[in-house]
Amino acid sequence: VDLWSVGCIMGEMVCHKILFPGRDYIDQWNKVIEQLGTPCPEFMKKLQPTVRTYVENRPKYAGYSFEKLFPDVLFPADSEHNKLKASQARDLLSKMLVIDASKRISVDEALQHPYINVWYDPSEAEAPPPKIPDKQLDEREHTIEEWKELIYKEVMDLEERTKNGVIRGQPAPLGAAMINGSQHPSSSSSVNDVSSMSTDPTLASDTDSSLETSAGPLGCCR
Repeated sequence: VDLWSVGCIMGEMVCHKILFPGRDYIDQWNKVIEQLGTPCPEFMKKLQPTVRTYVENRPKYAGYSFEKLFPDVLFPADSEHNKLKASQARDLLSKMLVIDASKRISVDEALQHPYINVWYDPSEAEAPPPKIPDKQLDEREHTIEEWKELIYKEVMDLEERTKNGVIRGQPAPLGAAMINGSQHPSSSSSVNDVSSMSTDPTLASDTDSSLETSAGPLGCCR
């Protein structure tokens, strides 16, 4: 899951709907190119022969502008940060929703984007991974009262650890930057990168978009 997925999640939060609601891999691919446009010849060369034949035989689409896909009306009129403008959100989306992974914005670049960097904190982004929880805890049988006591102790422990703004050795979160953190979307066109569509005609749900390429991930040129 990379910046394509983040772009889909962000776009779906803005539009309040799934961006590419395909019934299967092929249908989802068609939804992608109808909206973003048919990939360029440079991209086609990266595809496996069977996939390339299918893609090249599809109708050619010019795609829509991001102003049409994400009009101003979808964004809040006011923001607590004067940098958070609809135009900047669209610019970030246009850099993430690029089918060709080699032409897509990187995580580091996204963190420095004007629409994101108002929340960016290096110490948060580079914090060590969280401590692995005690798996045995879930395997034990407890009474309701024992669970209450365990939860209470956990809350008190958390409160103590956060007094100085530290949780298990990590800085306290300063913002909810969309790029940071790992998300596990469910029914979304973002679950798998569109740049990894499988050649298997047996297609999955609209949350999966897989067309594997022989020369790297599948994507489109913008």
